[in-house]
Amino acid sequence: MATQLGKRYRCSKCGTEALCTKAGDGEMTCDGNPMEVQEARPIPSSD
Repeated sequence: MATQLGKRYRCSKCGTEALCTKAGDGEMTCDGNPMEVQEARPIPSSD
């Protein structure tokens, strides 16, 4: 799995977050465990 530019990754074990600033082959890992891609957060309405 390739890393995706601009995506935020999070370690499910320790909670570390990383922002990908350069796409490439391979995967983001933390302490040998693969990190999960975070979903975009919804923007609050301005009502």
